[in-house]
Amino acid sequence: MSLPSCELLFITLGSPLLVGIYQNGELKQSLSSDKPSSEAITEFLAELKKQYKITKIIYANGPGSFMGLKVAFVALGVFAGVYGCEFGAVSGFSLNGNAPIAAKKGFSFVLNDDKISLEPVLGVSASLPKSLKNLSISTDVLPNYVLEAV
Repeated sequence: MSLPSCELLFITLGSPLLVGIYQNGELKQSLSSDKPSSEAITEFLAELKKQYKITKIIYANGPGSFMGLKVAFVALGVFAGVYGCEFGAVSGFSLNGNAPIAAKKGFSFVLNDDKISLEPVLGVSASLPKSLKNLSISTDVLPNYVLEAV
């Protein structure tokens, strides 16, 4: 008996962590977790691998939680490499209508004219799209941290 194929979209920009299960590019099921990304991602992958043949993994590569981005990039990239899945990334802004994305202490990442800045505005949560068809999925999967390391 063969498993049904699916594509996965992970959003780890903040809490809760969201996972979309897509078949033929259409959202079939959504999952969420308030656990840290390091726990939630591995638990979701272990369970979903039993239920589906995962053909593609996409993640929101930022901006957002630095730890969530790092963990998602490493865990999802290793899984994709080991199991032969395609691995792609999308901007978090494409998952919330280009609205600000919450950062810390009342500040949010804001996209203006293809430049990202930190501004004192409320962020809007990202959500799972009903379809993957209109997403601009990149093969440049490195996290977009926006801010330089200190």
